[in-house]
Amino acid sequence: MPRTITAGVDGSPGSLAAADWAAQEAGRRDVPLRVVHAARQSAEEDSALTEAVARIARRHPDLSVDSDRVAAEPVSALLTAAEDAELVVLGSPGAGGVGGLLGGSVALAVVARSRRPVVLVPGGHRPDHDRPDHDRPGAPGATATPDVVVGLELTDPHDVVLEFAFDAANRRAAGLRVVHGRREPDADDRGCDAGAVPGAEMTAVTGGHILPDVLRPWQEKFPGVEVAEQAVIGTAGTHLAEASGDAALVVVGHAGRRTPLGAAVGPVTQALLQQGSAPVAVVPHG
Repeated sequence: MPRTITAGVDGSPGSLAAADWAAQEAGRRDVPLRVVHAARQSAEEDSALTEAVARIARRHPDLSVDSDRVAAEPVSALLTAAEDAELVVLGSPGAGGVGGLLGGSVALAVVARSRRPVVLVPGGHRPDHDRPDHDRPGAPGATATPDVVVGLELTDPHDVVLEFAFDAANRRAAGLRVVHGRREPDADDRGCDAGAVPGAEMTAVTGGHILPDVLRPWQEKFPGVEVAEQAVIGTAGTHLAEASGDAALVVVGHAGRRTPLGAAVGPVTQALLQQGSAPVAVVPHG
């Protein structure tokens, strides 16, 4: 079976925005789009899938689109659909938005358990074809293509997350902004010469040579992607949410946290979903 982009829909504004984003991404990757609706059958649910597919057909007439109505529990159905997908796209409420069923507990459960990347799209997100002509990427006089932003933990970087981020930036002809945390120097650090700070602490304060070493293989693989570094102090989720304000996509990793109640998303992803305004790609690793 060919690889696809899978979009989950339920008729909510968030899921329609997700379907639009998924269609555009399928076009970038030159793969088919599969639109899935999973729930109890009803006339309203039938119309949700029909509306989403018709909307995509109008906006992307050359895209191969398959639709699938599944009478099953949504999380299980979407996880099953994800097995044959390059990534799964779902709606998310974002900052002050309305995401519907797939923007709430269902989306979070899919993110927590999926072995494929999951992209969560805020309900208010506008795809490129909905922007004014002068502001579409590549149009004469348009503003610069927004960066892709990736959150990176220097002490435990993951190649699968970096590859996804570099590839996303490359497909969009966009820059890549690497946001990573650093420890704020304490009073003792600030009161001594740089040479007196132990090597491990200096690395934590400045980032040392870790970041170039981590990024070098991916810069060699994607030489057209311009990389910018943003070192931050404080809660990573808050900084990434702020960075999402002018980002095309925010990419974070997910280690598959386990709790007594099962798999759960981490605090960084939670903060992005509550405060962020750009689509968020959650890439599983480990």
